[in-house]
Amino acid sequence: MHATITYLERAAQRCPQKTAVIDEQTSLTYQDLRSLARRCGTSLIRAGVQRKQPVPVLMEKSARALTLFLGIQYAGGFYVFLDPELPEGRLTKILELLDPPALLSDEAHAAQAEALAQGRPVHLYEQMEAVAEEEDLLSERTAQCIDTDPLYANFTSGSTGVPKGVLVSHRSVLDFISVFTETFGFSSEDVFANQAPFDFDVSVKDIYTSLYCGATLVVIPRRLFSRPAELLDYLCAHEVTILIWAVSALCLITTFHGLDYKVPGQVRKVLFSGEVMPEKHLRQWMEKLPEAEFVNLYGPTEITCNCTYHRIDRNRDYQGTIPIGRPFANEEVFLLDGAQKVCAPEQVGEICVSGTALALGYYNSPEQTAKAFVQNPLQDKYPEIIYRTGDLACYNEAGELVFRGRKDFQIKYQGHRIELEEIERAMMEHPKVRRAVCVFDAQKSRLYGFYAGDVDEAGLADALSTSLAVWQIPKLKQLEDLPMTRNGKIDRKALLESVQRRPRR
Repeated sequence: MHATITYLERAAQRCPQKTAVIDEQTSLTYQDLRSLARRCGTSLIRAGVQRKQPVPVLMEKSARALTLFLGIQYAGGFYVFLDPELPEGRLTKILELLDPPALLSDEAHAAQAEALAQGRPVHLYEQMEAVAEEEDLLSERTAQCIDTDPLYANFTSGSTGVPKGVLVSHRSVLDFISVFTETFGFSSEDVFANQAPFDFDVSVKDIYTSLYCGATLVVIPRRLFSRPAELLDYLCAHEVTILIWAVSALCLITTFHGLDYKVPGQVRKVLFSGEVMPEKHLRQWMEKLPEAEFVNLYGPTEITCNCTYHRIDRNRDYQGTIPIGRPFANEEVFLLDGAQKVCAPEQVGEICVSGTALALGYYNSPEQTAKAFVQNPLQDKYPEIIYRTGDLACYNEAGELVFRGRKDFQIKYQGHRIELEEIERAMMEHPKVRRAVCVFDAQKSRLYGFYAGDVDEAGLADALSTSLAVWQIPKLKQLEDLPMTRNGKIDRKALLESVQRRPRR
């Protein structure tokens, strides 16, 4: 069996009574998880689900949702997690693109699932878990699966207004998780605290690393990320050792001085990604966890979680810029300027990636796939697909990659080429600014700087004038908090729309 389900089979054999996954309502041992997943897999095969078919799951992230993901793998399909809180229009577009044979849900979301299914069968978890496991049926199906079969699809925003489903194979996850585990020394004794939504690829690291190690996965309720004290209580109560979190989730705790209330002292590794980590927030975490290892991870969804990493050196002065580091084993990461390779220090190029980790492409979207997954321009002797990330970087003198923003964050303003990240870094250097972001309104040709902090707009503008040119200083907008996307990143689109909606005076 060349599929990620082998992680569960192996762990259930090694440590059947060990706790595999915990949420607020449920605690499952590895033996429980395997048994329930196999029942769900049997139910799906009996219902007619075929190999390589999409099987969407509409429910809250939970131990039950994870059980369905694994059951779908036993049936040979691939899972797509649908958050019930997403707008109905987006959910409908995703289902239209997938055209799945059925929709999975639970009793709590049955009415919503029936409305979205538009005549497709809806299978509820409570019914599926009651189906008897059929060993012969499962063995026959899993024997047919190969490692290039799709495992999951995560939907991101599409420039055309239609969501893009990044389709990732078993092979890519098998390759990445083994390297990821070996690189950072995770073990069966670890307790992983899942912060990310199940339709965000950070959760892939939580789920499959814990299964691979035979460790414990703690699913943190979403509501706790607006209640820092309760969140810290939860981490401490479950003796969490590993945080693989979005930058904004870590900053939430430090912004509200949560570590002054309680420190999750069992944590031994903190790995962060998704945005540039503000150094002032990182320093607070490092001071409270003096023995823990901190790691900056980089990589878009299309390359299976991450392609580079940098271990934080506590004695190093990063001067406001933390490198994204060096490639993981078995991944080639390089910079291109057009079709030319960039090697010189400080010369900026687009980050490109090749190797087993690349996604299969965008589901049911060949044109979008062809634009991003392209032939390597550096050689023309055989097919070699690379992914062009749209992110910019350069090498420092030590040969480490340093993130330099998105291609679409590099703008022309008043005749000058401006990188929005440079302005954001300058804003974050102010000691009273907690979070900051800069956006460009192309319609009005105007720069806006949004921030949360205890300095007024005039005071921040004066401070910026000491490090930025006049044409780099944005129109500043002080907010109580910056809006976040569901994936834990600052919602730049919402901020831009907030200024574009305002009537002219």
